[in-house]
Amino acid sequence: MDYKINLPFTEEDIIKIKGGDVLYLNGTVYSARDAAHKRMYDAINEYLEKTGKKPSEITSAELFENGVTPIDLKGTVLYYLGPTPAKPGQVIGSAGPTTSSRMDKYTPLLLDLGLAGMIGKGRRSDDVKAAIKRNKAVYMGATGGAGALLSKCIKSSTVIAYDDLGTEAIRKMEVENFPVTVLIDSEGGAFRV
Repeated sequence: MDYKINLPFTEEDIIKIKGGDVLYLNGTVYSARDAAHKRMYDAINEYLEKTGKKPSEITSAELFENGVTPIDLKGTVLYYLGPTPAKPGQVIGSAGPTTSSRMDKYTPLLLDLGLAGMIGKGRRSDDVKAAIKRNKAVYMGATGGAGALLSKCIKSSTVIAYDDLGTEAIRKMEVENFPVTVLIDSEGGAFRV
């Protein structure tokens, strides 16, 4: 089925969508690739060590409010993206997805802290699949090789964290009718091409 989804996801949205559904996303999406994931992951683990807490004893709001993470992960969608530089008159350069497995080490913790969705390409590890199901989240695929077309669905893009990472900095992006396919739904149902 096809759905037009206004972000952030609602619980009802997450439950109704199934592997293979095509979504047209509208709202806020954040970009984050390997280096940004590692930085957030390391900061979270440092906070856990410092406070003596377990992941189940903290919230994404607590991490954000204490400056541990640059965004509140609760309900957030991360796009595995490192765009090319924007040409004059463009909001963003080519915006194709990065291979998702590069983020697999960090993803279960982020999902446990409230991350609602991820956009990328390719397969996910069994640990990520289990975390998606456990947390009622969703993994979506964007078409690799269509970065120039996808960039036209991004209406604004602002670097909000980790500027020193260049293209891997975290960007807050407003998207309009951004096309994705649900690759793993909240029940673990997968779409195979």
